[in-house]
Amino acid sequence: MFGLGPGELILISLVILVVFGAKKVPELMGGIGKGIREFKRNMNDVQREIATPAEREALPPGESRSVQHDDAIEKEPKRLL
Repeated sequence: MFGLGPGELILISLVILVVFGAKKVPELMGGIGKGIREFKRNMNDVQREIATPAEREALPPGESRSVQHDDAIEKEPKRLL
């Protein structure tokens, strides 16, 4: 884990305890835990959004996609007004 041994982790924990105090450390760790949880949730959402279109576009083995001339030309979007 980041090349830190048990001694270094204990020293870091003691410094955090002295700097922030015993009452603030649980709040601080809870906030860090919530932040990590939210980050993981967002990363999973991004991975799911990336994988979903790829799964829809996947073809069965042995089939190839042919591009027609009309599909290759980008059409202008319709204007509402």
